[in-house]
Amino acid sequence: MKIVVTGALGHIGSRLVRELPAAFPEALIVMIDNMSTQRYCSLFDLPEHGHYTFIEGDMTTMDLSPVLVGAHVVVHLAAITDAAGSFDKAELVEANNYSATQLIAEACAKFDTRLITLSSTSVYGTQNERVDEDCTADELKPQSPYATTKLKEESLVQRLVTQRGLKASVFRFGTIFGVSPGIRFHTAVNKFCWQASLGQPITVWRTAYEQMRPYLELGDACRAIEHIIRTDLFDGRVYNVLTFNATVRQIVEAIQKFVPDLAIQFVDNRIMNQLSYEVSNTRFGATGFSPSGDLEHAIEKELKLFAAIAKSR
Repeated sequence: MKIVVTGALGHIGSRLVRELPAAFPEALIVMIDNMSTQRYCSLFDLPEHGHYTFIEGDMTTMDLSPVLVGAHVVVHLAAITDAAGSFDKAELVEANNYSATQLIAEACAKFDTRLITLSSTSVYGTQNERVDEDCTADELKPQSPYATTKLKEESLVQRLVTQRGLKASVFRFGTIFGVSPGIRFHTAVNKFCWQASLGQPITVWRTAYEQMRPYLELGDACRAIEHIIRTDLFDGRVYNVLTFNATVRQIVEAIQKFVPDLAIQFVDNRIMNQLSYEVSNTRFGATGFSPSGDLEHAIEKELKLFAAIAKSR
């Protein structure tokens, strides 16, 4: 089996490529990354039992033909992912993310390669308290350029499923948290743990403290991708993938169990007009997947990782 992972050195990818060999021992894992974030460390100490090839390349321009020959599946992770930071670079986000998805989706259709398309639960800006994959276009109200582009990518993939027989599905991942070699700190749990380790107040969007949002533990994200490949879940449908729904208050209280003197600083942000909503993952659960990630365990692991920083204060 040949598994291609785009954006392989990022937050999700750098953990995924380390876990795939255990799930698919004979697989050749082809890692593609443009190195724009210079995460060279994501290539260090790869499991010796894995079979790897690394390609440095830009997903918006590269010739994918030689890569996809004989490939079973592409896990498409390559993207600019910071929703809150996408307002000042909306054109760049759309040009990069949509173009990359279009290129890889059309290539997969041509070579009859399966495609795992990662979208985001940030596409939900609805006023409904509980949302699922059957929200209409009118109910989906994305609150950032990043989320708007994700919806366009979803439509593109589903159009190719219908018109060209692309074997793909769309997976709306919750906000990722957890440790990986390519870890990022622009989203809630990771950012809060980093700030707490430095002895800083955690910065919380002023209106977000009591708002419910979906979260996905990184181990669950990797297991979900393995589950999709193993069960051949490429039916063109949309699936929400998450570990749990939680408020920022609940996350803060979980961190306070390890950092009792944690301080909070409320700040303004351009995405603050979203209302609270809970995301259903019933559809994905019906395929046989059960999340097992634990918030407190993940927080404890992150804080231990940053323990040297805390000791230096």
